[in-house]
Amino acid sequence: MQSETKSRVDQLTSPAGHPVTVLRFEGDIASTSKEAVLGAYQALPKTTAKLILLDFTKVDYINSSGIALVIQMLIEASNNAQKVYAYGLSAHFTKVFTMVGITKYAGLFPSQAEAMAAL
Repeated sequence: MQSETKSRVDQLTSPAGHPVTVLRFEGDIASTSKEAVLGAYQALPKTTAKLILLDFTKVDYINSSGIALVIQMLIEASNNAQKVYAYGLSAHFTKVFTMVGITKYAGLFPSQAEAMAAL
């Protein structure tokens, strides 16, 4: 049984002093996660949310439909000239994200600290 996807938005400041928007996901990401993933992203103000971190530390599972939602979000971010980094993926999902080409749209990092340092 898949667990409901939750998302929340936090605001941080990069080491260089730039505003950073963090989308924190929790639960499983699947086809039923459209509102939690795409809805949360699309609600961000495009003019000020130029640096975005995706926090997957509390995500247990991502199926192929969930990966498609993440890819759709990353393509929209690329079209909006937003820089996206993701962190907290398991080794398995880091490998899957790399295999499906997500690294063309988002940097992958083990932790929030490492992602923030790359900004």
